[in-house]
Amino acid sequence: MQEMDISFCDMGLFGDGIDHFWVEDLKGLLEDYPTLENPHKQDFYVLLLIKKAEGEVMVDNQKIRLDRNKAVVIKPRSINYISINREAEGKIICFTEDFFSLRYNNNQLCKFTFLNQSEGCFVRIKQTDWEKWELLLLFIYNEFKQKKGEYTHLLRSYLNIILFELDRQCPYTGNQKKKSASRSKIHKFEQLIDKHYKEQKLPSFYAEKLNVSANYLNRLCKEQTGLTAGDIIRKRIITEAKRLLIYTDNRINEIAYELGFESTSYFVTFFKKYDNHSPEKFRKKYLD
Repeated sequence: MQEMDISFCDMGLFGDGIDHFWVEDLKGLLEDYPTLENPHKQDFYVLLLIKKAEGEVMVDNQKIRLDRNKAVVIKPRSINYISINREAEGKIICFTEDFFSLRYNNNQLCKFTFLNQSEGCFVRIKQTDWEKWELLLLFIYNEFKQKKGEYTHLLRSYLNIILFELDRQCPYTGNQKKKSASRSKIHKFEQLIDKHYKEQKLPSFYAEKLNVSANYLNRLCKEQTGLTAGDIIRKRIITEAKRLLIYTDNRINEIAYELGFESTSYFVTFFKKYDNHSPEKFRKKYLD
């Protein structure tokens, strides 16, 4: 089992002066940035646009095989690592939400189904579309490298096009496409949960922060996600518990304390209710 030493990365990982956006070839990626090969968290989005590769990406407890014509997203705050061969072809694009929001509405990113799926965080790209994709990636790569006047505006525009193109490929777009105003509220709710879930586990706290009633928040969550507000909070807690069980050596009582539970027994009961395994059995099953 691994030691509790999960690094946290910001965009400075990729060099001095890299604050909000970075793009590079996949070839030799891990030789230049070995941190990406070990379990870590980051505060930015990662897009892997893969023409051809071997290996895998692990995002929390989801393993994604790398092969041909695939786009993978790694969202901020997930625990992840990348294992990819030296001769991989394609691009990696990293960007912060702030970078995108400098031009677009602060909640614009939440409109993209591809970026907001809780599972299945990859899509396949048709072989016949790769000529268009290579052109798009060449444009955004050259703008980043050449850094001519107003280049950041063009980077955001190209990034916007890439995200829309990925959403077109996403099999969940159709009937599950979220209405922007409602999705925006859910996105704010999820952001608040990320900040407060260890101390605040009741929907009423978040409803007050969002200036809505608890009943309205619950109804909105059901309409947009199929889950109640309480379910979304509990899902976030379970996700963090699994991260700690998989990636650290923390004892169960330490994890319970870290997540704000009053007692270890309550945490064990809570975890078992939503995973059908005790924390110990989940850890053993996953790591064996």
